[in-house]
Amino acid sequence: MKKIQISPSILSADFSQLGNEIKKLEDAGADMIHVDVMDGHFVPNLTIGPPVIKALKKHSSLIFDVHLMISPVHKYIKAYSDAGADIITIHPEATNDLSSSIFEIKKLDKKVGVSLNPKTKIDTIIDHLKEIDLVLIMSVNPGFGGQEFMPEVLDKIKDLKKIQKKQELDFDIEIDGGINFDNAKSAIEAGANILVSGTTIFKKNNGDIKRNIELLKSK
Repeated sequence: MKKIQISPSILSADFSQLGNEIKKLEDAGADMIHVDVMDGHFVPNLTIGPPVIKALKKHSSLIFDVHLMISPVHKYIKAYSDAGADIITIHPEATNDLSSSIFEIKKLDKKVGVSLNPKTKIDTIIDHLKEIDLVLIMSVNPGFGGQEFMPEVLDKIKDLKKIQKKQELDFDIEIDGGINFDNAKSAIEAGANILVSGTTIFKKNNGDIKRNIELLKSK
């Protein structure tokens, strides 16, 4: 079984102190930094672009796990790669040619992630699993932080885990959306090995980030 890793979402951080917030996450034992990029078009919210990621990268040696919720995504892949993304995760619906976009990420020597929205079927990416380093299962509809976890996606993780085992593949399974102390155990038992969490890490236990990360990992 893969080691459980925590990828805190900076969407829930204090945006006026992002550099300091990332340093706190690293000191508290985070395994990577999850950066949600939204364009106000593919999803109904706007967040940050490549210049901000480039600036933040200077504050941390952690892996930058960059989730692109933008469309059309293909033409922006290089910009986020150059900014410092280590993992670039895209949505199948956001590109005209998923194979081409996967190839572009690999060509830039980055890890490839593909994200499935709650209603997106595994079949959408079944032919690409051998080329993917990470599958991100969304347990909320993407766009805003603080939404409630959708337990029905756990069956999708279990199905994906079966396919992974049958095909003898080694991609990571990440889950993002409403992850907290109550549902982290279920997500891990279903097969997820990377937990993305924002509100729980930054807000619970009076903002004790280290304790919150440790509690999520121990589930």
